[in-house]
Amino acid sequence: MKGRQPLFLPCTPKGCLELLSRSGISVKGKRAVVVGRSNIVGLPVSLLLLKADATVTVVHSHSPDLESVIREADIIIAAAGQAWMIKGSWIKPGAAVIDVGTNAVDDPTKKSGYRLVGDVHFKEACKVAGWITPVPGGVGPMTVAMLLRNTLDGAKRVIEQLRVCAIHPCGT
Repeated sequence: MKGRQPLFLPCTPKGCLELLSRSGISVKGKRAVVVGRSNIVGLPVSLLLLKADATVTVVHSHSPDLESVIREADIIIAAAGQAWMIKGSWIKPGAAVIDVGTNAVDDPTKKSGYRLVGDVHFKEACKVAGWITPVPGGVGPMTVAMLLRNTLDGAKRVIEQLRVCAIHPCGT
């Protein structure tokens, strides 16, 4: 929220922005489209993008003319939970695509009978996008890394508070 700084950022949204940053993709001034409006990914990542000075549009499965909105995006973060919802032809050439979706689709060649795919049709999108995350293996490991970072940051805060209290006794 504006004017407030949370103690911890949600891990998956934080990981999405970290992926962009480490890939050398500037968010400032870019058109970002977030596909999905969940409290876990969609809304928090849209707020983080806004804070980083992106122009953000949030769409979902019931948004009209979804394809034309996505075509304008420099950055797409797909978190709708619908397998292959976003086609490669919808993606602006050179766009950065972060696929947060994790969807099980039938696959008789697998022992489990299914495989995981994202919200973006990866094979099509690879031909157009400048950067793209795979599913599985893209955002998931980054989410874990951000959880570890949040844990480390929390431990540092506790240590700092203990240090401050040791120098300046708190209470009795």
